[in-house]
Amino acid sequence: MLRVRDQRDRAAFARLFGHFAPRVKGFLIRAGSDPAVAEDCAQDVMVTVWNKAHLYDPARASVATWVFTIARNRRIDLARRDRRPEPEDLGWGPEPETAQEDGLVLQQESDRLGVALKGLPEAQRELIEKCYFGDLSHREIADVTGLPLGTIKSRIRLALDKLRHAMG
Repeated sequence: MLRVRDQRDRAAFARLFGHFAPRVKGFLIRAGSDPAVAEDCAQDVMVTVWNKAHLYDPARASVATWVFTIARNRRIDLARRDRRPEPEDLGWGPEPETAQEDGLVLQQESDRLGVALKGLPEAQRELIEKCYFGDLSHREIADVTGLPLGTIKSRIRLALDKLRHAMG
């Protein structure tokens, strides 16, 4: 990511794309998106990663957290777009604007989540990132890390409890 950010390295971006695009697509499908929409959205997320690479700050978030925050925000944008009423269903006159407030709240929540993730013990944070951002099942994480499946589940459960408490 740093080579993409600092040098606009296309080969590094290709590797980043190959790693994250399928995981973002899987994340979006699990969140309820149609597979074709998830594919388009994943492509859009990765274009955003390329275009906004200069904004990435490793001191604030891991690459996975940053990419999946972009994906989460894009999913919310799509959901809002899909729920927009048809012109004939719109009321007359101006309506109070809340989109800017929603964006601020989402950014604040994303920032809080990033801080909460950083506050987790390293072992728990790595498992959360593998599970929720890396699109790996508990079994796959156990295979990759060599840890017992029960340990994986316990650490993830503890981490989620800590995150719920921090975000509460």
